[in-house]
Amino acid sequence: MDIQLPPRIDGGEPPVLKGARQITIIGANGSGKSRFCSQLVKSCGDKAYRISALRALFPMDDERQAKLPGSIADMFDRINASTPQVTNTASTEFDKLTYVMLTDEFRDLMNYKAHLLMGEEMPFPKTKLDTTVRMWQEVFPKNKVLRENGKLLFTTEGQSDKYSSLRLSDGEKAVLYYIGAVLYAMPDAVIVVDDPETFIHRSIMQTLWNVIEEMRPDCSFIYNTHNVEFASSRVDNQCVWVKNFDPEHVAWDYEVMPSSQSLDDAIYFELLGSRKPVLFIEGDETHSIDSKLYPLIFPDYTVKPLGSCNRVIETVRSFGNLRTFHQLDSYGIVDRDRRSEEEVEYLRKKNIFVPDVAEIENMLLIEGVVRSMARWRKRNADEVFGKVRRSVMNQFSREIKSQALMHTRHRVKHDVELRIDMKFRNIGALEDHMVDLVNEINPRGYYEDLCRLFHRYAVDGDYRAVLRVFNQKTMLSECNVAGLCGYARKEDYVKGVLTVLKAGGKEAREIRDAIKACLAVPDGDA
Repeated sequence: MDIQLPPRIDGGEPPVLKGARQITIIGANGSGKSRFCSQLVKSCGDKAYRISALRALFPMDDERQAKLPGSIADMFDRINASTPQVTNTASTEFDKLTYVMLTDEFRDLMNYKAHLLMGEEMPFPKTKLDTTVRMWQEVFPKNKVLRENGKLLFTTEGQSDKYSSLRLSDGEKAVLYYIGAVLYAMPDAVIVVDDPETFIHRSIMQTLWNVIEEMRPDCSFIYNTHNVEFASSRVDNQCVWVKNFDPEHVAWDYEVMPSSQSLDDAIYFELLGSRKPVLFIEGDETHSIDSKLYPLIFPDYTVKPLGSCNRVIETVRSFGNLRTFHQLDSYGIVDRDRRSEEEVEYLRKKNIFVPDVAEIENMLLIEGVVRSMARWRKRNADEVFGKVRRSVMNQFSREIKSQALMHTRHRVKHDVELRIDMKFRNIGALEDHMVDLVNEINPRGYYEDLCRLFHRYAVDGDYRAVLRVFNQKTMLSECNVAGLCGYARKEDYVKGVLTVLKAGGKEAREIRDAIKACLAVPDGDA
């Protein structure tokens, strides 16, 4: 079906989505998504069919949308009007749907019996209730549905007791509601689903809606959702990003999303709900220091962990290519990981910042961070930092050769990949190239130069330079910065830094400034 979208704020011609099978409406809270969907319902006229598990299970004060012609509430009212002697007083839309299904089954069975009494042959009726029960039991295979005395009762495998729908979980009710409600949509309906993820466990959500959509190939589905995983799971989907609403002119600022190219759909949809610039970082959302630290350093940014550095680099590029559409600035931060100054400068030109320390743990050993934490814990900042500095320098002095070797391996790997990624006219040319490769790269010469450089750092006591090149995960523990600041473990020291940043104040500003300086982020760009 062709779907006419609502008026635009800029007065432009609203687009028509041709042959729309699935439409997903996304946007930030307060952007006007629900009103946008209500406008779509109006434009679809007698083909509009709006459903919501939240409203179905828990009655709202405003039930205007439930009175749409052809809605469940409308069907329930018409049945009551036609049978005044057995008027039902169901209070929720879920109960009304159950009553409609039972009434239809009763009528179908009575019609079947009437034909048999007249000697007419007809197939045993397959009712909408039959389909709903079958599909529901496929989702919850240990649950069974019984029909007794004009009521639906439920039981659990291995149990003898029977119970009403009141004992079902909200998730079980929601699945039953959605299956039955969609079966009752009028032919060629535009089914508007508010928050299709409500009460539905993520493990069954995508499969459930795939099956429901297949059940009604004649219908179009419009989803108003906050769930980015669900939005990205729709295969034949057209996504509309609602940015803002003008109530005076009843118009919206929105875009029909283009292909997100190589950018992961779930990431793209999630960030479109934000109105802040975006900062992509390494690590995961629950365990990494990065994901806990950077949102507190850059509170005016939406910080999104992506895992690997390669994914950060690729996502910043892809998101930047689509800036004319989403109009959000995007940046990245990746660990230094023995990168050369040339590599660091190249990444900075691509809006990807590289800290002036070897890895994220080293950032918590920056002089400004250590001194601020010592003061926060009522310690002598000079004494604490002096001991931390000496410990780090001693560790580095003992590991100069191993650190130089790790840097050399990284450099050799990088150079080999560059030199092998060439075109060769035949295998002989490749062999000749490989023979000369060791001499061209000269790993021993590079290693010896690094040993001399690292030795000079140690002799000169160049603490900042050591933090820049020293990759050692145990350093944060071994330098005893936690104990010197009055913490039992390094994990407690890390939590302490985060606590100071959350609390605000002088020390928080000092830590934030020190880390921004480490990233070489100018104050005006931070």
